Amino acid sequence: LSKGAAYSAEATLGFISSPCLTKVELRVACRGIADRDALSKPDPCVVLKVQSHGQWFEVDRTEVIRSSSSPVFSKIFLVDYYFEEVQRLRFELHDISSGNNGLRDADFLGAMECTLGQIVSQRKLTKALLKQGNTTGKSSIMVTAEELSGNDDYVELSFSARKLDDKDFFSKSDPFLEIFRINDDGTESLVHRTETVMNNLSPVWKSFKVSLNTLCSGDHDRELKCTVWDWDSNGKHDFIGEFQTTFKEMMRAEQEGKQIQWECINPKYQMKKKNYRNSGTVILNHCKTIKMYSFLDYIMGGCQIQFTVAIDFTASNGDPRNSCSLHYIHPYQPNEYLKALVAVGEICQDYDSDKMFPAFGFGALIPPDFKVSHDFAVNFDEENPECAGIQGVVEAYQNCLPKIQLYGPTNIAPIIQKVASSASEEMHTKEAMEYFILLILTDGVITDMADTREAIVHASHLPMSVIIVGVGNADFTDMQILDGDDGILRSPKGEPVLRDIVQFVPFKDFKHASPAALAKSVLAEVPNQVVDYYNAKGIKPKCISDYESSRTFSP
Repeated sequence: LSKGAAYSAEATLGFISSPCLTKVELRVACRGIADRDALSKPDPCVVLKVQSHGQWFEVDRTEVIRSSSSPVFSKIFLVDYYFEEVQRLRFELHDISSGNNGLRDADFLGAMECTLGQIVSQRKLTKALLKQGNTTGKSSIMVTAEELSGNDDYVELSFSARKLDDKDFFSKSDPFLEIFRINDDGTESLVHRTETVMNNLSPVWKSFKVSLNTLCSGDHDRELKCTVWDWDSNGKHDFIGEFQTTFKEMMRAEQEGKQIQWECINPKYQMKKKNYRNSGTVILNHCKTIKMYSFLDYIMGGCQIQFTVAIDFTASNGDPRNSCSLHYIHPYQPNEYLKALVAVGEICQDYDSDKMFPAFGFGALIPPDFKVSHDFAVNFDEENPECAGIQGVVEAYQNCLPKIQLYGPTNIAPIIQKVASSASEEMHTKEAMEYFILLILTDGVITDMADTREAIVHASHLPMSVIIVGVGNADFTDMQILDGDDGILRSPKGEPVLRDIVQFVPFKDFKHASPAALAKSVLAEVPNQVVDYYNAKGIKPKCISDYESSRTFSP
């Protein structure tokens, strides 16, 4: 994402093609449904609603299962999942009596509300169904999430050919190969075109990688059409021949460890020539499937995201007693820091298993001896800097403000190093257990730029990301440098970052946008950073086996 003047809050709302979009299947079952009329069992049906702008909208509903008090529905809800948004869902259980398919109040048996993030991170979420007035009965609902995958894998293919027809008078043919997938509606989509090998009737083409989604829409039996052409500089390439295959057939090369070959046929010659055999053969030399794990694989495999919050308490923020201060203690409404903290924190907390957030401050003189500190616990408990939930961070922040003196300079390297030391302990486990995200809220210009660059380059080798939210109207040009989107960030010694782990967002661009817009732009890069880190290290999701085996590879 390029940042700059054109990068407005509205732009991030057009994020629908976000890289973090995944399709998730939700399966639903209920237990212990008591009936209003005790003589017969209920005819249950679950309605799925999604919240948008404070209103609930029905998205879909299950089939009605006749007389069942513990229904397991066969209907699968397919929902789009955006990591950077809090997607609120409501599952309503209704008793649909035979004569009536509408929903009447009398038929309402209970509801459960949660976020999609909660279901995804727990994989199976079981909660009580609440009746009107939020009373719990004996009935509960279980929702199971499964990511639609099998499509994010890649395959590497390498083809060659033998004895192709010669189409050129003075030299041999210049062959290239095209692979098309045949879509459900019969149309063709080009999947890959090889390079042209000049003057050669037995070419060996370069191997290439393609995602299974692109190759066959994840459907191993989908028909693929392969065509060989003789390249012509005027663009009127001569047709040599073609053949049909499927990915399933190609996979035999991998499974049986042998080459697979197809006769390349020119239908015109086949019709006309009596003793026509073929126009050459095409050989698949190797086929290798490359498993790509996704963000959800790691989260569902039990990887915990550990959030740490760091707040800028330097004097440039202004005296908290002054209404112009970014830290102004307003009796009724949140200041700029609180707005940013709550907006981003709300999204993060669904993924943090223990909902405990270590919170640190930097750039203040702190009691009892009022020395400057760049990584003090906001709750003043150095042994346990964790706060319970985002609300806990908010309270610790409000309690801490009157007790400290805002000072300086703005050094963020110490707090990056602090989180990096936890991340490097985690790195030695060589498992996808914990990924650390440091959320830094600051009003601006960093004083220790060289140390910060050094710290970020070091951290880029660890399971961690840094999100910097710029609060206030300062000049944030330095911050843009840390976010390696424009160029490659290097340490003062010239060592480049291993991967881009910093995301910078100026809060002022989102002041009047929805909190969802802010969170989207803040967390947009996180899933990819998590995946890049583990895939690059060749670390698989932890307990994948039971999850993997239950996956369906449906197109």
